[in-house]
Amino acid sequence: MLRAEIVRRIRRFFDSRGFVEVETPVRIAAPAPEEHIDCPRVVDGGNVTYLRASPELQMKKLLAAGMDRIYQIGPCFREGEKGLRHNPEFTMLEWYRRYTSCRDIADDLEALLATLMPRRKGESRTITVAEAYLKYAGWNPLDKFDQDRFDFDMAAKIEPALREIGGGVYLSEYPRQAASLATVDGDHAERWEFYWDGIELANCFTELCDGEEQKRRFEAAKAARKALGEADYPLDGEFLDCVDKIGSAAGIALGIDRLVMVLSGAESIGEVRAGE
Repeated sequence: MLRAEIVRRIRRFFDSRGFVEVETPVRIAAPAPEEHIDCPRVVDGGNVTYLRASPELQMKKLLAAGMDRIYQIGPCFREGEKGLRHNPEFTMLEWYRRYTSCRDIADDLEALLATLMPRRKGESRTITVAEAYLKYAGWNPLDKFDQDRFDFDMAAKIEPALREIGGGVYLSEYPRQAASLATVDGDHAERWEFYWDGIELANCFTELCDGEEQKRRFEAAKAARKALGEADYPLDGEFLDCVDKIGSAAGIALGIDRLVMVLSGAESIGEVRAGE
């Protein structure tokens, strides 16, 4: 009942603000290549597709076609992810706005949280990656980036510290090497992740809208995946051809299951998903 009510409130929130709810394919031919995200492979006769890890590329195609404010709630999939906060199938909320930045999306998120947590105490705070790592891990990944050390310290030191801080925290200004599909401003990516009591709920970018740069990043990610022995995904040429047409935009992915966990006090994702 609580999960259904949360989803109803989310839809009312976006509908009342002029967003259009969209539905894009769950089976896709070309996932965005990212080093440690694996999509389940589907073979139908001689046709190979993948279950999406995110609707991001398909939603950006809609932005390029002229839509300005869109959102989607739907299933996503990632192989090898199972635990208290992870599940191979999960539900994602994503929304995108043209002519905005990740700072504007933070305003959206704060307004959404106000509708879902009307008795919430205190404002969300913002901590940069450099500040967090210097204070809790003793080094600055913006000065000398080390992916393995960055990931280890995130899990072992940063997220426990955010849990101690409590409430809502924006972890902002990621190293440029961790930009993924975000724009880069100097030494950092225009990207933030939002945590509640140390639980990562959302990931937001000021979107990269440069097709050539996006292709270069995808090729680098494909090479990294190959070196790790991971599946090689084809490039989505249609997406790369239309990226420049977006102009400027920002978007966010928010995990519905984790959001329901936070609002219900559940300890595991299995408690808030039917049939798990």
